This record gives sequence, structure tokens and C-alpha cells, in this order.
Amino acid sequence: MSVMLTTIGRLALAAVLIVAGFGHFTSADAFLAQVPPWMPAPEAVVAISGVVELILGTALIVMPRRWRPATGWIVAGFFVAIFPGNISQFVTGTDAFGLDSDLARFIRLLFQPLLVVWALWCTGAWSAWSARSTWSARRSKRGEINQQ
Repeated sequence: MSVMLTTIGRLALAAVLIVAGFGHFTSADAFLAQVPPWMPAPEAVVAISGVVELILGTALIVMPRRWRPATGWIVAGFFVAIFPGNISQFVTGTDAFGLDSDLARFIRLLFQPLLVVWALWCTGAWSAWSARSTWSARRSKRGEINQQ
């Protein structure tokens, strides 16, 4: 059951990324609203981030199982990297994506960490890291790791 849930979660996240990636090209103006004013070449930022979303979404679908945790960390890192755009949209009060109030823009900020958690969960990145940390702690406790 757990494998099925993570697979559904991974494919759903891939779909979200791919749809958003195409959106960068079909609704570029809405995505421009998220580019912070201090970023150079906002049109290029929108296009590049759209391509990255398409690549990441595709990777979530085609990447072999052994590479999924690494892919999950990369996707999570991408969500962290684009977070300043969401903050900028809130701070500047720019309307886009139906976010036409400060409250709506603020609530959206709360969803970005959920995307990070989603990426880490559905790719097994979090459980792989947790298992590795537990394994290292056990080895250390038994004195198997040389102290420097």
C-alpha cells in the first residue's frame, strides 16, 4: 500500500511540475508576477524555470528507482530556490494566479514547504536519509566509525 501511495504521489507531483512548466510558456505574464524585482532578465527567469520544471517532472516519471531519492532532493531544492518569488509576490502585492489579496498570497506561502515535503516523501528521499542517519548513528554507537 505504501509503495502505491508514494508512486501516486510521485506521478501527481510530476504532473504538477509538467503542467506548471508548460504554463511558463502559455501564461508567462502570471509567472512574471513572481519574479522578484531585483532579478535580472525576468522573461529568461520564467523560461528557464519552466524548462527546469519540465525536466524535473519528467525525471520524476522516468528516473530509475535508485536515483529517485537524489531526484527528490533536487526537486525539493528547486522548490526552496523559487520560494523568494512567492515571497516577492506577497511583499509587492502583485496579483497573479487568482491570488488577489494579501491573505491569499500569504496562504500560498504556507504551501511551499508542503511541496518540499511532498518531493522528499514521494521519492523516498526523506526515508533514505533517515535510514542512513540511523545506520550511521548505530555504527558510531558501536564504535565502528574511527574518531578523528
